[in-house]
Amino acid sequence: MLFKLQKLLYSGDIKNVPQPDPIIRTHPYRNGTEQINYDVYDEMEEKHMAQCLEGIRVLDIATVIAAPFAAGLLADFGAEVIKVEMPGRGDAFRAMGPLKDGVSVRWPSMGRNKKTVTLDFHYEEGKELFMKLVAKSDVVIENFKTGTLDKWGIGVDEMKKVNPNIIVTHVTGYGQTGPNAKLAGLGTPLQAFSGMTYMQGYPDRPPVSPPFALADYVGGLNAALGTMMALYHRDAMKGAGQEVDVSLYEGLFRFMDAMTAEYGLWGKVRERSPMPSGASCPIGTFETKDKRFAIIVCSTNPVFWHLCDAMDRPDWRPKYDLAKDRLADPKPIMDAVTEWCATHTYDEIKEKCDKAGVPISSIYNMKDIFEDAQYAARHDIVDIESDELGCSVKAPGIFPVLTGTPGEIKWGGKKIGACNDEIYGSLLGLSAEELAELREKKII
Repeated sequence: MLFKLQKLLYSGDIKNVPQPDPIIRTHPYRNGTEQINYDVYDEMEEKHMAQCLEGIRVLDIATVIAAPFAAGLLADFGAEVIKVEMPGRGDAFRAMGPLKDGVSVRWPSMGRNKKTVTLDFHYEEGKELFMKLVAKSDVVIENFKTGTLDKWGIGVDEMKKVNPNIIVTHVTGYGQTGPNAKLAGLGTPLQAFSGMTYMQGYPDRPPVSPPFALADYVGGLNAALGTMMALYHRDAMKGAGQEVDVSLYEGLFRFMDAMTAEYGLWGKVRERSPMPSGASCPIGTFETKDKRFAIIVCSTNPVFWHLCDAMDRPDWRPKYDLAKDRLADPKPIMDAVTEWCATHTYDEIKEKCDKAGVPISSIYNMKDIFEDAQYAARHDIVDIESDELGCSVKAPGIFPVLTGTPGEIKWGGKKIGACNDEIYGSLLGLSAEELAELREKKII
């Protein structure tokens, strides 16, 4: 039966898909009597598939990058994400460049698939409204300084009073514990704190930071992962709601297995290098005859053997067959690869490496990416409509790719408070008069 259903779905023959009886039941992990329709066929359109996070409601009360990015990843795969912003001000990300006519061209992507509402937590009525939203939600994602929500009277303990199974994901610079827990934290300083910045650059020059918010986006990935773990534990394992504690620095530090082991065993501090060092040979950025740059890395012995074939260097084997032999005397190999690249065009080198099975890439800029067939085939660049900008904006597409329950971009970032009537009226049941009064008081 399942195989037959899958065939019908993939063929687009929706009319012949067997229609089960609708299943409507109370959501087991939200407070109150809200009914959730689990009949995935109810409004199925041709070639439409249910998304894997449909039925999950997330309150995104965070600002700027890391935590909102986490919420956006969940929204891409069907979670109903309610973006809560201060009235009249909105998320600071809306004002971050690059700007077109004073509007951020990044907002359509960061705000995609989110329903935007306004709410001021400083008023008692605002706190009460927030708790009503918490009662009807599965997840709250926040990135205020540790202790801020408690100070406002809407901390985790208060949330659990209205929804004992709520999952609260915290994204902060240093985490919820430790001597730095209550310090302000932004991505670039936290990358320095992680130990990564120290190793980036050249030994004879100051350390450098990446030209985009790496720590924030890695933190967002970890926040999304942690949230999904907590949801699985709660829903599939019949566990309780819990807090997810994500710091920006630990997401990067977790990558440093080699450096941690080196210092722990021998007290060795990994110094700055423009490429990874001490683990592979050859490895580096090599200039080609036509003034392009090729990245070649032989991380394993078989890859090096393939490079020997590509370069027609059978004399390197078996002398350099093992990594320990190459690392003991890397200069002859590095010099030879440098000379080989300098006497061949990039296309010639790539053809030889591809044929032999050696991973290689030129160094792409954004123009290269926009013109590349691989990016096009994977739909990595998409157009997102923006009402505020009055045009579409190019943005990264859906990732990861799920074959059975693919992600979808339903709309770009909405204007501040665009969904107030829908959320406060339809979901919470407030009347038009009540909404008007809240607007008058600037609570929403």
